[in-house]
Amino acid sequence: MSFGPLVDATWLADSPATVVVVDVRWSVAEGPGRAAYDEAHIPGAVFADLDTDLAAPATAEGGRHPLPAPEFFAASMGALGIDNSTPVVVYDDVGGIIAARLWWMLDAIGCEVAVLDGGIQGWAGGLSSKVVSPVPAGFNPTDWPADRLISADELEASLGTGLVILDGRSSDRYAHGASFDPRPGHVPGARSAPATDNLAGGRWRAVDELRVLYESLGADTAGVAAYCGSGVTACADLLGRRRAGLPDGRLFVGSWSQWGADHSRPVTEGIDP
Repeated sequence: MSFGPLVDATWLADSPATVVVVDVRWSVAEGPGRAAYDEAHIPGAVFADLDTDLAAPATAEGGRHPLPAPEFFAASMGALGIDNSTPVVVYDDVGGIIAARLWWMLDAIGCEVAVLDGGIQGWAGGLSSKVVSPVPAGFNPTDWPADRLISADELEASLGTGLVILDGRSSDRYAHGASFDPRPGHVPGARSAPATDNLAGGRWRAVDELRVLYESLGADTAGVAAYCGSGVTACADLLGRRRAGLPDGRLFVGSWSQWGADHSRPVTEGIDP
């Protein structure tokens, strides 16, 4: 199997020692899964805290998981033993939906990275409770590429222009919101594209199935932007499109946590018309 955007457990078990494995388990309800990592993780894996290593502090203006400054992200990666040329395999416990955030971040700045298909549940080997102390590495800061991102202002200006907008939240949150959303609804014209639809049975769908999925959403060409609740699971839609061989889309990092908090932004409620 070639490296990226996915690798399976067999590939990882046979991988060279130069690969750094990163555990990014996290959930809306409980936050970073550090306790789960301490209890059992893939041997040799290091832990990345999504809230502090992979995001800047939350703000109403930037959302719950803004991108960290390049210098901060570089320091976080270096502390995990990762440099700019280190191949990285990242996993979670939900098939890769959360892991896709670190995949997007490293991929966007030209690093080698793949998500473990099936997550920790797909790992056939034993697990370890030994906390890894990585040897610090030098990671050079790289600016986040503008062509892989879209701001709230750019997104609003694009409404009605033909840009395909994907909402990676669950269909219910897309239509009605959740208790932790700033308000119900979705970006006008956005299409419901739950990140979990990229998976079947806990594994990523086959290439042809993903193509059919994105064709059904009208998102099988260039000119696509994706968002979710806070810029995490939307990365799974972007990974799914990459796996399907489609052009890279743009990520609205602030996502609904930024858009919904700004009451000057238009909102549509209900199911996709």
